Amino acid sequence: MKLLEEFIKEKGTVLPGNVLKVDAFLNHQIDPGLMQEMGKAFAERFQDLGITKIVTIESSGIAPAVFAGLALSVPVVFARKKKSVTLTDNLYTSTVYSYTKKESNDISVSKQFLTDADTILVIDDFLANGQAALGLLEIAELAGAKVAGIGIVIEKSFQQGRELLNKTGIPVYSLARIASLENEGILFLEEE
Repeated sequence: MKLLEEFIKEKGTVLPGNVLKVDAFLNHQIDPGLMQEMGKAFAERFQDLGITKIVTIESSGIAPAVFAGLALSVPVVFARKKKSVTLTDNLYTSTVYSYTKKESNDISVSKQFLTDADTILVIDDFLANGQAALGLLEIAELAGAKVAGIGIVIEKSFQQGRELLNKTGIPVYSLARIASLENEGILFLEEE
């Protein structure tokens, strides 16, 4: 998605350790116009797959997921990283490792909001090592839900996440695919 690539080039910052900081439009401050276009792009790609819900992880996946949900006219469910007084029982839970935070978190979704009647689209902000998406796939499997596709905002194609997700046989669509973050530069893969 050229618009997203432009935002990444203009407002993204490469940090040591192959970390891409995109807090100017995605992870801290959110650009609603960009989110709307991303939501439309995900909807166009997955519109014919019978999606009944979109599932993501709090917090940076929520904005693109909501705009995709709006474009597809389906609800959005987000996996919570922290348990609250209202989210304690009847949960599907998986453990995921965060590449940027260097820690593992249990993520949970209420059984009330995800069932075997659902066909879901998983959406996440980044694909690096694939752990967040795999955790959401595990939750979908626990619920008996069908996963029709995985939508990624920014993929670090030089890391193993895409390879791991491809092994699941579930279609993966990334709006921006980064080939390299070497020497503080951002090199994109050409669209397939």
